[in-house]
Amino acid sequence: MIISLDIGGSAIKGGIARSETDIVPMGRRPTPKDDFAAFTETIRSFIAETSETPSCLAFSIAGVVDPDTQRLTCANIPCIHNRSLAADLEADLGFPVLIANDADCFTMAEAELGAGRGHRIVFGAILGTGVGGGLVSDGRLVNASGGFAGEWGHGPILACEAGNPPVKIPALPCGCGQRGCVDTVGGARGLERLHTTLHGLDFPSEEIIAQWQRGEEKATSTIDIYTDLVASPLALTVNITGATIVPVGGGLSNVEPLLAKLDRAVRGRTLRRFDRPLIVRSECRLEPGLIGAALLGLKAEVALRAL
Repeated sequence: MIISLDIGGSAIKGGIARSETDIVPMGRRPTPKDDFAAFTETIRSFIAETSETPSCLAFSIAGVVDPDTQRLTCANIPCIHNRSLAADLEADLGFPVLIANDADCFTMAEAELGAGRGHRIVFGAILGTGVGGGLVSDGRLVNASGGFAGEWGHGPILACEAGNPPVKIPALPCGCGQRGCVDTVGGARGLERLHTTLHGLDFPSEEIIAQWQRGEEKATSTIDIYTDLVASPLALTVNITGATIVPVGGGLSNVEPLLAKLDRAVRGRTLRRFDRPLIVRSECRLEPGLIGAALLGLKAEVALRAL
């Protein structure tokens, strides 16, 4: 039995997994952000809720682990930021701990149980508050030890002009410290930032999308330019990875006309041409991070037994 935990900035969600078809949610608890002892006790409370002894704990976290130092970067939960979290929790709790990036867990869930079933190479894209991604090949998470593979949202690669007719796009600063990253325009906050940059208007992403769907001119211009900016790096990612399906999660994935528009644009720019949809809405709508962490824990348990 594996206990899987999806660690978010506001809540920790738990689940019990005995197989890939037997994953049962356990509920949620508030995330202690500033007190590591309280954080550990919250994890311990999930363990105490079960009547069995777990073989390991598998975590989905919005952060990355340095493969060399094993230290976690997780700025939104200060008490675990810059810790060797797996080792610290193993010492406190007495169970093996596996930690994976939340976008990687999302991609694993989609590859095994969602839109990526039947595909050898699955690239999972997150278009939420920001931009993230993960890569699964032949059922295995690429670069599972860190969470860096698949991060197509970062790197100074954004086009300096987009749209028809072309409009100049400034190299906007990104939270990662660089400029011109896809993350600066690709998520919901990025869409809002792009709309302000183009038109001087400050609207939430939901309103921009609603105006676009009503055919309003400025919102239509923003969505056209957004699509142009995001489609090229996503098409390049498909070319590099060889992915044959791209499940999309995050809040913007719920806007099906936007996803369909992005799909058409990406398929027009990939080296391999697809007659079917390539950029698709994710199918694991219920806690994909929890499911993905459970799957990774189960796979690790099988690998240990084989040794």
